[in-house]
This record gives sequence, C-alpha cells and structure tokens, in this order.
Amino acid sequence: MNKILRKILLAVLAWTVAASSAPAANVLLNPGFELNPIGGTTTNLGWNAYGGNAYSETSATQAHGGTNYFKVYQAFTSQVNYTGIYQDYISGPGAAYSANGWAYTLSSDKLAGQNVAWIEVSFRDSQANVLALYRSELITTNLIASGVFHTSTWINLPVTNQYNPNTYAVTNFVSQLLAPAGTYFVRYQIVFEGDANNSGGSVYFDDLTLAQIGDTPYGNWNIIWSDEFNGATINTNVWTYDTGNGGNNPGWGNSELEYYTSLSNNAYVSNGYLNIVAQRQSTNGFNYTSARMKSEGLFSFEYGRIEWRAKLPSGTGCWPALWMLGTNINSIGWPGCGEIDVMENNGSNSLTVQGSLHSGSDETAVYNYLGGDSATNFHTYTLDWALDAILFYVDGQTQTGWGGSTGNPYPFPFNQPFFFIMNLAIGGNYVNNPTTTQINAGTKFPAQIQVDYVRIYNQTAPLQLAISKTNSNKVVLSWPANIVCHLESQTNSPNRGIGTNWINVTTPTNSLQITPGTNPAFYRLESP
Repeated sequence: MNKILRKILLAVLAWTVAASSAPAANVLLNPGFELNPIGGTTTNLGWNAYGGNAYSETSATQAHGGTNYFKVYQAFTSQVNYTGIYQDYISGPGAAYSANGWAYTLSSDKLAGQNVAWIEVSFRDSQANVLALYRSELITTNLIASGVFHTSTWINLPVTNQYNPNTYAVTNFVSQLLAPAGTYFVRYQIVFEGDANNSGGSVYFDDLTLAQIGDTPYGNWNIIWSDEFNGATINTNVWTYDTGNGGNNPGWGNSELEYYTSLSNNAYVSNGYLNIVAQRQSTNGFNYTSARMKSEGLFSFEYGRIEWRAKLPSGTGCWPALWMLGTNINSIGWPGCGEIDVMENNGSNSLTVQGSLHSGSDETAVYNYLGGDSATNFHTYTLDWALDAILFYVDGQTQTGWGGSTGNPYPFPFNQPFFFIMNLAIGGNYVNNPTTTQINAGTKFPAQIQVDYVRIYNQTAPLQLAISKTNSNKVVLSWPANIVCHLESQTNSPNRGIGTNWINVTTPTNSLQITPGTNPAFYRLESP
C-alpha cells in the first residue's frame, strides 16, 4: 500500500472511531418514574405494565434518585406468574446498546420463597418474536441470603448475561447488547417471577437505562429515498395536489370545511421545511383554504421503514395527517385500496396522536405525550411496513403493532404499493364537526404543518467507504449507490476529522478518484 493510500485509510478510520465514540444516550421515557402518580400503575406514562402488582411509590429517602420509584411483587395466583413493565424502541440489525438499572429489596419485605426478579433486554422481529435475549443477574433468595445482594441497599444491575432465547440457558457474558439479523425493535423489561407458593417480598427499581451506543439506532436500516425539503421549491417530480372540496364526494367524505389549492400561500418550502398552511380565506363558497399534497402517479413504494419528522398546529377544527393510500384506489375505491394513517391529530388535543389502518375494518392506536410535551413540537412519526406486520412509532417508541402469520404476507390490501398524502384539513367528522364560529374562536390562522423530511429506509449493506487503487497509482473512494448519502471532506486540522468544518464533495457518481499529493484529507459519508 502506498503512502497516500495509507493516509486516506487513516483518515477514514479516524472518522469511524470518532463516530463510534459518541456518548451513549438513554432512550427510555420516564426512567425514574418521576412522572407517575403515586400509587398508580405505570400504564401510559412511558411504560406498559403487565401482571398483578406493578406500582409507583414515593419517598425522597427511599428512592434511588428523585422521589419516585417502581415497586413490584407477585400476583398470588397459586401458580407461577409474571408481573412487570416494559418499553419498546425501534431498532435494527447491528445496533448496539448497554443497559442497567438500580434494584432494592427492603429488609422487612425482602424477596421470599422461589420468587425471582431481573432486568431484561430482548431484540425482536416484526412479530415480536425474541431473536436475542440478555438479562441482569437474577435477584433470588439465595443471592440475598449469601449477602451478595444486600437488603435495604440500592444495587446496580448491569445487563450483561446473554441467554439462549429457546432454552433460557446463559451462553455468554457481554459488555454490549447487539441486535441480530431480523431485528425491528428492542424491549427493555422489568420481570418479577412469582412462585406458586404465594411467597411474599417485593423489589423496587429506579433510574433505569437503555443506552444507545454510537449514532446508528437503526443498524443496517439505511435511507434509500428521501425528500429533505432543502430546495427553494416543492419537487413536482414527486408531489402533486388534490384540489377543491372533494367534487362529487363533498367534504372528502369527512364533512371537511376547507377548499384545497395548489397555491404557494397554502404549500411552500422555506428554510429546509415544507409548510402546509390553512388560511382563513373565502374562496369558491368555502371559508378556509389549505393544501393536500400527494405522490399519486409520481412515486409509490411497497414495504420499508417510513419516517416523517413534523410539527403540527393546534386549534379547534385543525386536522393534520401524514398518511398513505393504495395505488389501486381508482380501480377499486376506498377503503378497499387500503389506508395507512402514520399520524393524524385532532388540533383540539395536542397531547395525543393516532395511527390507524383502514380497509373495511379499522385498527387504531393512540399515543400520549409525556411531561408537558405535545404534537406542536417536532416529533418523528415512523411506520415499519413489513411483509408480515405493521408497526407504528412516535420518537422511536412503539405505539402499537399489528401482525399476520410469521413470514407470510400481511393481508390484502397492505401487500401492494402505496403513495404518500400530507394534508391539513379544517373541520370534519374526526374533529367532531365544529362550526365555523367555533373554529374561528378556537384557532389562530394561518395554521400550518411543518415537515422537516420524509424518508424511506430499507435493510442494506453497511453505509461505508471502500478504498482501492488504480493502475496509475491513483486512489478511488466508492460508496453504496442504493443509499441516500453524500461525501464530505475535511483537511488535516487539529480536529483530526472530528470537528464541524466538513465540506460537501460534489461527484456525478458514487465514487471519487484522488490524485496522490502531500496534503491528506479526512472523508466521511453523511446520510441523507
């Protein structure tokens, strides 16, 4: 290997090391239970509860941090039973995590009999089947009796034991939890296994952590298509409009009160955002104008991970939606063509959003924001549309999932191409049909959706640079052509490839030929 090739290789490796050393971020919502009402279960406050006895309690002296903690004990069913809480987060093959939590058993209510408690992390496929299983050390009565697990003391439990998910035998001791092939999401879970003898004792948990290592939570899920809305105008090769109020289907079948246009005061791109704007404006017999953008006839797709980042308006009558319809709608009509609502919201309640499937029978799930957050802030709305399942997420947390048979196509019509729709309706059935008077009193116009991007991910080969040498001793950098990405460079500076002074390198193809010289440079790929 010649001198210049070594320099470029070192530059690439320098960036790789910098990326992999990014600080770990805890992805769990409400990890210390400070948002929970005292004595209440954890449902709808970031955690999903199951089993008999899962509660929040408070004590500034008892909690590990803050004032609240989680208490769990068995269900007393005279048979082996399981109680606990869990959170699910979007992930992908190759993603890495660390996990731990603090546990405590009170000396006056210490774990008894054959009761066992632990922290568990599992990686799951689109059907929620366990692909890889990791646990902390098990809290048992023997561990307590031996003095390894002290009573009335908070003990840190790192999740480091790898299990065979079929036999539940420990197979390895690890420092990182790695998502295997087929992973769609990761589950962090507290488990209390109660024995059949109705033995007593409880365990407290607090300050729980599931930390993403590096900056690739999706693993080898990479962006294969996107609209970042970074230009000066809307891309007419992708987007067109529905206009009017539904024609022969007044109110678009929903009693909506707006008149859709393709005018720039209702839809435009500015500062990297798409703006879909509803105006209080009289036209064609209607009191409001807005926009309904779609990719019908221009762009459609089948299966993938679809991601929208958007900020929604609030106000009486506002009905923002990011959704999809089957491309065969003109031949078989709605709802036979299928509808996937990745996100819709009633502007009168910005604390919740909804995801739904429609095809003649409906399936719907609601996501509740926590800690004073709302849909009026930017959030990421994601759909995993798999061969055999459909899963919805808000900011990476699983909202719900609907599955068919493992490995078999999801039922028609959700096994065919769909196109995108983005719109802001005013009034209608979904928002409880407010009157014009109520809308004008309860909404500040103009009201708008801001969309940061729309992206489609698929599982691909890794996003990485390849290096080769030509017969003329020139160096060629190349990278995947099926991933939305661009090359950036940085000259050899004190930052050594870690700073912010990166410059876009414009190339007509997915390769760059470099003539050996005296000044090395750092190169990296950015997606999108």
